[in-house]
Amino acid sequence: MVFITRREQFSAAHRLFKNNWDDEKNLEVFGQCSNPNWHGHNYVLFITVKGDVNPETGFVVNIKKLSAIIRESIISKLDHKNINIDVDFMRGKLASTEYLAISIWEQLEASITELGIQLHCVKLMETENNYIEYYGN
Repeated sequence: MVFITRREQFSAAHRLFKNNWDDEKNLEVFGQCSNPNWHGHNYVLFITVKGDVNPETGFVVNIKKLSAIIRESIISKLDHKNINIDVDFMRGKLASTEYLAISIWEQLEASITELGIQLHCVKLMETENNYIEYYGN
């Protein structure tokens, strides 16, 4: 089993808040991330897949195909968007990095499986100091 990781980037805005809480409670729980005027991040996304090496190609996966799937399914929907408002697969969800990583997994898993490999990890860096890793259910 060989693991391959593809790195992509996107910039997006979001706000962490719960509608049923007042601004004071949102500020207490989410801090500056609850700013009513939004805030943004330059996210770095790492998608790790795994599989056996194809003896004909020497590849686990054609990295161009993997990149195209990630860009079409994820980056095009997130880059320079408001996660709370613009991103279809985040509607009705708290726009935390944790939920975003889980939702990215859900968006990618079927397409990656169709390539004959497995999705292993979604790693999403929100800042240089904070990142989430999700390995599926």
